[in-house]
Amino acid sequence: MTQTQYEAGSMQEEFTRFLLDAGALKFGSFTLKSGRQSPYFINAGSFNDGARIARLGEYYAATIAAAQEQGVLPEHIDTVFGPAYKGIPLAVSTSMALAARHGQNVGYTFDRKEKKDHGDGGMFVGTQLEDGMSVLMVDDVMTAGTAVREVVPKLKAAADVNIVGLVLSVDRMEKTKDSDKSAVQAVHEEFGFPVFAIANVREIFDAASTMRAADGSPLIGDELRAEAQRYLATYGA
Repeated sequence: MTQTQYEAGSMQEEFTRFLLDAGALKFGSFTLKSGRQSPYFINAGSFNDGARIARLGEYYAATIAAAQEQGVLPEHIDTVFGPAYKGIPLAVSTSMALAARHGQNVGYTFDRKEKKDHGDGGMFVGTQLEDGMSVLMVDDVMTAGTAVREVVPKLKAAADVNIVGLVLSVDRMEKTKDSDKSAVQAVHEEFGFPVFAIANVREIFDAASTMRAADGSPLIGDELRAEAQRYLATYGA
């Protein structure tokens, strides 16, 4: 899969179908950690086999390559960083897809929850951080940006690296609890690097609204669509 295979908007459509087929995207009524009652739920834990995580890495890599072509990301990236634990397979699969599909031999790095004092030691596994490196972060879904605020100081403490951006699987496009800004907007303004996703929730709903279930019925009915509109009207940024 390469970015050139897609017309405008079609990657988001294929990505939506991929999320549904993997069971990572579900529609209904879900209570989130924030207490909000959401009409949809995204579970990155569903990417639990080789085929799924490899394909997910290809979507990340295609999004990164497109951002490089547009000048949003630099042409050269030294390593892809994924925060433990969910970010570990994302960093590895993205790095592999960048090499296999886009001719970019990029390292991967992830952090340990606790510093290791024996063996190779240190706080990081994979490509070790050095001054001047360009580091691109990857994560699944960002709700409040807490993980980013924990990770950035760790990276900066390890070396004088240049964090060039953060790529997510899905942008929920929701306001944080204490502002009218989304977590994506807040992190971008706080740290200065671009934050973007393979797809945002509006693109996912638009794509899913044209799809049908196995029995031929619309995947998203009028009631669910209305609930999604109410949810984004209340919490959307």
